[in-house]
Amino acid sequence: MASLGGHNGHMSELKQRLRDDLTASIRSGDSESTGTIRMALTAITKEEVAGKSARELSDDDVIGVLTSEVKRRKEAATAYRDAGRPELADKELAEAQILARYLPEQLTADDVQTLVDQAVAAAADAGLSGGRAMGAVMKELKPATTGRFDGAELAAMVKQALGM
Repeated sequence: MASLGGHNGHMSELKQRLRDDLTASIRSGDSESTGTIRMALTAITKEEVAGKSARELSDDDVIGVLTSEVKRRKEAATAYRDAGRPELADKELAEAQILARYLPEQLTADDVQTLVDQAVAAAADAGLSGGRAMGAVMKELKPATTGRFDGAELAAMVKQALGM
């Protein structure tokens, strides 16, 4: 088999876990989990074939896809609730909870605020301020927070800490 994307053609552990859980949910008759995991695997496959050449996603890439899917479900739930459709909102939130089982443990706002404060202090020590500090701080925080905390919320916290 040809190597895809430098991963020696091996499926990520997380993708394999999703596939195994899909089989288990089909066997147990858990239609909610089955449908949600199927959608997640479809989103992963779509990402694998996006771009110029097909590639096998790493666990970090899969986490990125799942994080986007969870965010999409939460946004849809809010839209449904605002439109007076709580039953559809509940379905979206249930799917988000199923997908969240495959994500790393989420960070609390307090945990992230501590990281932000440390990174902002380091940027200030390096003589950075304003937009340049924003870029440096986000770059520093990204590895620790990706898939574990909402990026838009993180950016807002960094802006506030920088007084922007």
